[in-house]
Amino acid sequence: MTIKLMATHTILTMFALLMAAQSKSISSTNLPPKDDQDLRLAMEEMQKANYFTFVMLLNMLPLDPKFLANVTFLMPNDRMLSKTVIPDNAVSSFLHRHSIPSPLIFEHLLYIPTGSVLPSLMPEYLMNVSNGGGRRTFVLNNVKIISPNICTVGSSIRCHGIDGVLNPESNISLHTCSNTMVPVPPPPSLVAPSPLLPPPPPSPVPFFSSPEDDFPVPAPLPADSSQHISGSSKLSLGRKMLKSMATILVPLMIGVSI
Repeated sequence: MTIKLMATHTILTMFALLMAAQSKSISSTNLPPKDDQDLRLAMEEMQKANYFTFVMLLNMLPLDPKFLANVTFLMPNDRMLSKTVIPDNAVSSFLHRHSIPSPLIFEHLLYIPTGSVLPSLMPEYLMNVSNGGGRRTFVLNNVKIISPNICTVGSSIRCHGIDGVLNPESNISLHTCSNTMVPVPPPPSLVAPSPLLPPPPPSPVPFFSSPEDDFPVPAPLPADSSQHISGSSKLSLGRKMLKSMATILVPLMIGVSI
């Protein structure tokens, strides 16, 4: 009897330990790691918007550190992906090609002007921007953004629905982009005006002193301006003539009186 009770106690103890270990394993499996919390939230939002195939592609790969934060996914819908053949060894490059290394909501994208170039997570794969200023008129290479701002709950992952699959070959390269950069001259309003030269000092009017008196005589005027003598010049000449006559007549009058 004692041996039977001990065997039963041992079995119950082992069963309890097994259940505790199993429950611990289940709880650790259900709780996502803290590092991929934003990615898990984004994938839940993708599924709510019926982008199941894109989520399946993300789950096919080992956890990629580039997808954990600071990324924007460009997602073709299930209908478009059902028409696309993606080999197993090309899933990673497909997802990197459809990812922008920065979390950008659609309103941020609208600030990017036409002709700009956006990078992707795939090295040397660039996306040319054609910005029509609104929804369904923002084009990246050969696709339009038709369902903006699907992922918004997480702090560092954004995603938008597009109407197709980005071409594997980009028509832009870093080398071409750097060679086509043209310096833009500043607008006319920003060009510094040429410094203004100070006006020349006025030339002094020459005067001629007469030995007979202290009245200054202005320089002779040109022939064509002799008719434009001012009244003050006429008065000065009259005073000079009166003084000369007085100088001559006074001695004569004194001599006559003597």
